[in-house]
Amino acid sequence: MELSATSLRDKLQRDLEADHVEVEDTTLNRCAASFRVLVVSAKFEGKPLLQRHRLVNECLAEELPHIHAFEQKTLTPEQWARERQK
Repeated sequence: MELSATSLRDKLQRDLEADHVEVEDTTLNRCAASFRVLVVSAKFEGKPLLQRHRLVNECLAEELPHIHAFEQKTLTPEQWARERQK
């Protein structure tokens, strides 16, 4: 299984029909063991934070057992637009 920022980004983009995805490998030596993600998707509309995170976790169910640290931020397109205006 390929674990990289690119592979995670592609999968999140495709499976969550995301408008925007950022994935950063936060491991010191970039060995793909720790990631920080930002996912913007209309699929998050009307869902509380826990349900949004569950959607991301379900999407990456095969990859998460191989990741040691995973930080995620999930926004709707409207929230993303407001955040970018700050």
